[in-house]
Amino acid sequence: MTWVAFMSTALFWFRTDLRLQDNPGLYEAMHNHDKVILLYIADDSIGAAQKWWLYHSLQALQDALMAKGSHLVLSLNTPQIAIDKLIKTHQITDIYWNRQYSPDAIQRDTALKSLFKAQHLNVHTFNAYLLNEPWVIKNNADLPYKVFTPYWRKASCTLTIPDEKIIVQFKPNPHPDDFPLSTWQLLPEKPNWAVGFEPLWTPGELGAHDRLEHFIDEQLNDYVVNRDIPKHSGTSRLSPHLHFGEISPQQIWRALRTATPQGLNIKSLERYQAELGWREFSYYLLYHFPSLPNKNFNPLFDNFPWHHDKTLLKAWQQGKTGYPIVDAGMRELWQTGYMHNRVRMIVASFLTKDLLIDWQEGARWFYDTLLDADLANNSASWQWVAGTGADAAPYFRIFNPTLQAQKFDPDGAYIKRWVPELSHLSAKDIHIPRSSIVEHDQARHLALQYYQGLK
Repeated sequence: MTWVAFMSTALFWFRTDLRLQDNPGLYEAMHNHDKVILLYIADDSIGAAQKWWLYHSLQALQDALMAKGSHLVLSLNTPQIAIDKLIKTHQITDIYWNRQYSPDAIQRDTALKSLFKAQHLNVHTFNAYLLNEPWVIKNNADLPYKVFTPYWRKASCTLTIPDEKIIVQFKPNPHPDDFPLSTWQLLPEKPNWAVGFEPLWTPGELGAHDRLEHFIDEQLNDYVVNRDIPKHSGTSRLSPHLHFGEISPQQIWRALRTATPQGLNIKSLERYQAELGWREFSYYLLYHFPSLPNKNFNPLFDNFPWHHDKTLLKAWQQGKTGYPIVDAGMRELWQTGYMHNRVRMIVASFLTKDLLIDWQEGARWFYDTLLDADLANNSASWQWVAGTGADAAPYFRIFNPTLQAQKFDPDGAYIKRWVPELSHLSAKDIHIPRSSIVEHDQARHLALQYYQGLK
């Protein structure tokens, strides 16, 4: 649908869509109005690591807008107050935003839409974040899927990717005297715990496309193998860019569809597409089951006797468990804001099935320390590993961290990088637990007893 307005002013509200290209809400606002006010409102819900990313992403967006003669308005007010103020100042007739899918965001947006419509304002919302809207895919009983494979089989077959929305010309936008991002206190105080982020990441739309291009040209062919080897840079590392909407899944899908690396490995292509599918499935679950972040999807686990040991939890957080692969992963997370996906599964299994600590403790730590912390992915993935969730790993699948390390880091290169005090050890010896906080076989036996008790 196209809205036509003459001599009118619109507001576009940036949220998790910090890009200029393939931004349907921004595109429609620019193409249908004479003047468009661009707004970003502070988000207090994000974790500490993400605040670092947000600072640089907003700065990159502002630089791109300034180059086009436009400007981003920043606000620390609530959405209602911030938007009301701009409505009165600029005589805005239409408000545009791209949809978000967390329970809190849906509740907020529903209330705002009703409020603005009562003021005789036009509100236009769009999908700029997912391949499929979460309410579109249903099973044969017209109910939401609870298992990934049949969900993705149907979702991928019914997928339609619209043409990319490219902004040709930006409307003039008054420039305030300053861009008060520095006053938002998004960057860490001394000591700068984010110092290791800077050499590894380039937040912003250009950084996202550079990373996608590098992945397709250099890594896609071997993805199906290297994605599980933590010493390799075998994954796309696009997840923070996707989370902040600096690139859309549609853009990635189009690029994959036209990718032509020599001898393209179809299995690698399909495996990576399925990873995008897991992101979709996570949002699908969050939409249909909004208690996913704070309740066990499987209510049997409401009676699970989780251990509440702050000392063990802290040892896990600090990478001091005595299990080299676990400690390497937790230290990589702290120093880079990222952790290899295979290692994420290992450390999550260790927390929930060796230490028997509630998955929500791990989810909270990841949400605060991961640059790509995403409520849907984080919640669905933690519940999957813990065995409490939809399409969960079977309760009896308990990763042995030593065997996992021997299989996926056989020469210990990943461990040596992040646990340098073990770098002198041989490939055989480096995987042996030392001064470990728990004995795996005993912990596994206890966990299985607990799981059997749930039946």
